[in-house]
Amino acid sequence: MVTGTVILTLTGLVSRFIGFFYRIFLSNVFGAEGMGLYQLISPVLALSFSLTVSGIQTAISKYVASETGTGDYKSSFRTLWAGFLLAMVLSAICALGIYIYAEPIAVNLLLEARTAPLLRIIALSIPMASVHSCINGYFYGIRKTGIPAFSQLSEQVCRVGSVYLIYYICQRHGLTPTISFAVVGLVIGESASMIVSVVAILARAHQVFPASPFSRRRKPQAFSSVIAIYRRITGQLLQLAAPLSANRLVINLLQSVEAIYIPNRLMAYGLNNADALSVYGVLTGMSLPLILFPSAITNSISVLLLPIVAEADASGNRAAVRRAIFTSIRCCLLLGFFCTALFLLFGRLAGRLLFDSELAGSFILTLSFICPFMYIASTLNSILNGLGKTIQTFLFSVVSLLLRLLFVFSAIPVYGIKGYLWGMLASQMLQTLLCTVSALHISHRTRGA
Repeated sequence: MVTGTVILTLTGLVSRFIGFFYRIFLSNVFGAEGMGLYQLISPVLALSFSLTVSGIQTAISKYVASETGTGDYKSSFRTLWAGFLLAMVLSAICALGIYIYAEPIAVNLLLEARTAPLLRIIALSIPMASVHSCINGYFYGIRKTGIPAFSQLSEQVCRVGSVYLIYYICQRHGLTPTISFAVVGLVIGESASMIVSVVAILARAHQVFPASPFSRRRKPQAFSSVIAIYRRITGQLLQLAAPLSANRLVINLLQSVEAIYIPNRLMAYGLNNADALSVYGVLTGMSLPLILFPSAITNSISVLLLPIVAEADASGNRAAVRRAIFTSIRCCLLLGFFCTALFLLFGRLAGRLLFDSELAGSFILTLSFICPFMYIASTLNSILNGLGKTIQTFLFSVVSLLLRLLFVFSAIPVYGIKGYLWGMLASQMLQTLLCTVSALHISHRTRGA
């Protein structure tokens, strides 16, 4: 686990480092309002990921982890293939729907007609994201984190590099760049990540099965037998993926309502449309990325904890489960308090130097208190999911999001964006408390078992 965590953490930090300065570049080129438009399409991406591949990726990772323990690599590849086919069908339907209905989605759901052309562009990235997500799920399951890490880094480098190149060409020819170029870069990045993942899985297949699958010495299985096998595997995947996807869909729907209505409620506070989008862009495109930068460490741990805890739970290794819980809490507390102190000391300065924005610095100071709670909740969520407590984690997330939405609709019109920041802190504290109580209860129960 240590090696995998180091690989994912280093890659995550490099990717976030690149992405962070990329955000600075975008904010300087397109301004706070442009960043607000760019961030408004995020809910559509999140919802499409929930509908198409989020639950399937986790299910692939879990089943591949259990099959790898027995050395049944053939079943592992069947699991991947079944999940891949299912995700591709769903992603094709989702991408086509977004492309065709971009205008109604932009006007009626995102409440901003200018996002319609951006939606058509990001629709192209959805099938690509499904491909590399399924393959990454397989590699997480076998604990080979180098491939997902390299895939993530390739996506970031190609996305940022392509946008820089487009911007440079526009400057040379006297053209005015638009925020659409950043969305095109997102599609290019997803393409690069998909290519890396496909090459890696083909190499893995050749390593595990050096003989050609079309060799004449192999006795072909009856078509009906193959269909029966994949029907059974698909059923198993759906049994785990469906509730996970439904849970994440509900959560992402709530998050989408939150993201869409923040600018709307800011206008109720008294800001015009441009100022509301600018404040939203400063918060989500400048301040939050800086606050989330250290979470590359906890995200890496979270990704690896799920298959490890699931395997330990399946084998009855309760001591490993308890160790994972307490080690996660201690490490996340230490990291969280350190980051809070760092942002409190240098947050305002960072806002001025990095974004030339006093408002960004003010947001960073307020959001700094979220760090310990956010890091603990993310790792404990992964542990609880690995233990099969998906309903609990879902309910915890919904309750915390509902609390945040309460602040969006009631506090923002009265206190402005500060009302939303208070809501973020309150909801994160609530979710962390619920996750911690549940995890400690499980630890106490396994100790007594």
